Formats: sequence, C-alpha cells, structure tokens
Amino acid sequence: MTDKVLRRDITPELESLAAQFPVVTILGPRQSGKTTLARAVFPKHEYLNLELPALRLAAQRDAVGFFKTHPAPVIIDEVQHVPELLSYVQVLADAQKRKGRFILTGSHQPRLAAGISQSLAGRTGLLRLLPFSIAELSKAGVTLERDEYLQRGFMPGVHAGGITPEVFYRSYYQTYVERDVRQLVNIASQQSFETFVRLLAGRVGQVANLHSLAGDAGVSSTTLAAWLSVLEASFIVFRLPCYFNNFGKRLTKAPKIYFTEPGLAAWLLGIETPAQAARDPLLGGLFENMVVVEALKTRLNAGREPGLYYYRDQREMEVDLLAHKGRRLLPVEIKAGMTYDPSFARHLAGFLKLAPKAETPTVLYAGDQTALTNGVVHANFRETGRIISEFDARE
Repeated sequence: MTDKVLRRDITPELESLAAQFPVVTILGPRQSGKTTLARAVFPKHEYLNLELPALRLAAQRDAVGFFKTHPAPVIIDEVQHVPELLSYVQVLADAQKRKGRFILTGSHQPRLAAGISQSLAGRTGLLRLLPFSIAELSKAGVTLERDEYLQRGFMPGVHAGGITPEVFYRSYYQTYVERDVRQLVNIASQQSFETFVRLLAGRVGQVANLHSLAGDAGVSSTTLAAWLSVLEASFIVFRLPCYFNNFGKRLTKAPKIYFTEPGLAAWLLGIETPAQAARDPLLGGLFENMVVVEALKTRLNAGREPGLYYYRDQREMEVDLLAHKGRRLLPVEIKAGMTYDPSFARHLAGFLKLAPKAETPTVLYAGDQTALTNGVVHANFRETGRIISEFDARE
C-alpha cells in the first residue's frame, strides 16, 4: 500500500473546513501524513516546506516578498518554524476573502497555538491528524494480528514507506523526538531524558507519578513536568484525564499517559518482533494504549474534541476508557486476552451502579467472539472506531 492512494478518514472534515475558512491548520506528530494529506486534497496549491533552510530564511527575512513570490493558494508545511508568517497570513486572508487559500501544517503545538490565538482566531479551522488508524489500514487491505499492530505501529513510513519498524522508530526518535525537544526546552543530560522517555513507555497506561519517575530518572519532578509538557506539545504522548462527577467517591486525580504512536512505545521497550510483544510483561498496557489511541483517532478524524477519560476511585475500581458526549457516557474495558471471559466486565458492573444511564457498556479484547453478556458487549479491538462512531452518532 501507499499513503498516496489511501484516503484518510479526516479528508471530509478537511474539505469542509476549507470551504468555510480562508485558512486551515493541520496539527499532528511528525511523519503522521499531514503533508501527504494536504497535497492530495489541494493538488493545485503551491507546496512550501519551511524545513528547507533557504525557504525558511527567505520567509524570516522578507515575509512580504515571500508571499509575492509564492502567492496563495499555498500549503505551508511546518509553519511553526516561522510563526511571524501568521500575521501576514491574517492580512492576506482578510484582503482576499476567499476560502481554503492557506493550508498550514505544524508539529509543535505551542508555537502555532500562540500565533493562532494572536493572529488567526476566527480565521482558521483546526484539525489534528494522527498516524493511520486500524480502520484506515483495513480499508487499504492491511489487517494485522494484535502483536503485529503493537510492534509495527501505525506510522505511514512503516506501512507505506516499507521501512522496518526497528529502523524507522530508531531514526524517528533520534531525528524528531530528541531534536524537537531540544528546540523547545534545555536538556542538561540527554541520558536522563532518554531514561525518562523509556520509563514513560514502561508505565504506559498507568497513572502518572512524576515524583516516582524523578527518583528513577535522577532529575527533579519539576524538570520531568517540563519535559512531559514538551513531549505532549510535540504529539509524542498524550494525557487521558480522570473523569469526575458527583459519584460520592474519592477519585484518582492524576492523568494516565499514553504514546500517540504505540509502535514507538514498543520500540522504546526493546520489542523487535510480534512474538516479543506477545511475551512482554507490559502487553496489557501496550494493548490498552493502542485501543485508547484508536478511539482518539476516531474522534479527531471526525473533527471532534477527544472527550475521552478513564475512571478510578481509591478502592481501585477502574474503567479503562470513558467516551463522553453531552450528558452521555460510553464505558469501555480493554483486555489484551484472546479468549472470551465474562469476568472482563466486572468493573463495568460496578461502574454502572454509579452511572446507571451509561450506554452500551463494552469490553474490547483481542478475541474474535462477539457476545452480549448481562447487557455488556464484548467485541474485537478492531471494532473500536465503529463503536465510538456509533455512540457519537446517537442523539
């Protein structure tokens, strides 16, 4: 397969925003397919990549001349390198009064967010594009087993570029994670930073405890908090907050941490083959990461806010994933096991006593048997996108 022939699920939302706004901004991690998407949807726009030093320098030195040389419609890739361009985009967008003239992409949320809030508020539609989803790969004829998904991940460079996962993620980490983080925050010890990132991979799906991580990484929790914020801003990791409601319970307050790309987490743990993934003691956490990010992709590809949470009280009753929409909740338990087991749903039963109006309680697991037991749906993890979409479609 190639990502050039794969129509991304976010495409209709991108086309819709381009018909409503003069500027559309596509955010997302490096190598997630932003450029390919923009060029496929807007083939007549001139493509400008600010990663190129000469082009970046021209934009920095003379923005007016830059846009005279490269008039709209244009795609400006990695626009966070020259955030001052956003002010000129604002002026041009207001003067031209035409939709979809400027397509911007970026991998560093803070730089773009500041510029957008100052210059492009009300003028740009915003989208976040993550790597391929299970549903997108399936449409392209790629269906893998649980451990293959975990080890290969979902990056276009692996599936469309033909690069082996080990080579791709090693290069990705060295080229983007280390370099981009250094651009945003001062790292005194590269070894401590890498230790921290690997510790995060080793605690994937767990509640973040920076004080504990600080002791293991050998740096202060304040430093780790700054590093974590940068990793999140660069779309390397994301936080899943705890869901709060008037349940009369004392709840865990800290978020869980997941990797936007499960394949990167597996590489950081030294997993090089699907067989190693199957035997790894962190299989459950990696599998949970994959399913949660699949739900996240489904929401983002539809142009929605994430609206995803987990639930845990101090008695350790936990629901792995809660999809929230309005006053409605979809509770989901995530199990890496391949054999159907009604006990997978035991925490759901407890949660339903607290939230009796929760809809369609679901267990997503690695087996193929679909069952309805005591009102709980058991389904294969490949159905994550469909289940989230159907929940969102109901009123």
